[in-house]
Amino acid sequence: MVGASKLSRALDILARRPQIQERLTWQVADTIFKAIGPDGVAVRISAEHMCMSLRGVRKPGSRVVTSASRGTLKTHEATIREFYALLGDE
Repeated sequence: MVGASKLSRALDILARRPQIQERLTWQVADTIFKAIGPDGVAVRISAEHMCMSLRGVRKPGSRVVTSASRGTLKTHEATIREFYALLGDE
């Protein structure tokens, strides 16, 4: 069992250096899967990119959503559907 503060701390550590959101999502999933050893891990990151809001296309509120799955949350179809249903994506 892991508390939300530990997950938040892991995200802060991985997000310190400049990188793309997709890689950050994969790194969070890999870190949790390796450190805790659960049957499955799913990570979904939704972020507003300031480069899209303040310059370029200038679309405030535009969000980019990335996800990564490991273990049973990658291979077991019913578990995957349940995860996305909990997020309201189905």
